Amino acid sequence: MDCPYGDFQGKRGEVHRHLAEAHAEQVQIRQDEMLGQRLYEITCPVCAAPYEHVINSRSRDPRFLREFDAEIRLVAFDMLLYHMQGEHGAG
Repeated sequence: MDCPYGDFQGKRGEVHRHLAEAHAEQVQIRQDEMLGQRLYEITCPVCAAPYEHVINSRSRDPRFLREFDAEIRLVAFDMLLYHMQGEHGAG
């Protein structure tokens, strides 16, 4: 499988790990004040399809949220890889 942002190639798990380590900035995590919830968003670099999902975090502790954000990025990149495989024939 190829990294959609660069030259890295590997098995799906390797690409997933690479995305989280090298391209974390591709996942936007934000607070929606109107909804009162946090969301993550990622956009496909091939077709520009956006994906947004509510984050169900029970804690508001800033330290916990920073650590939780790393896990959220893994989930977002997993969704991106499923999209890449299903919509663009990757892998």
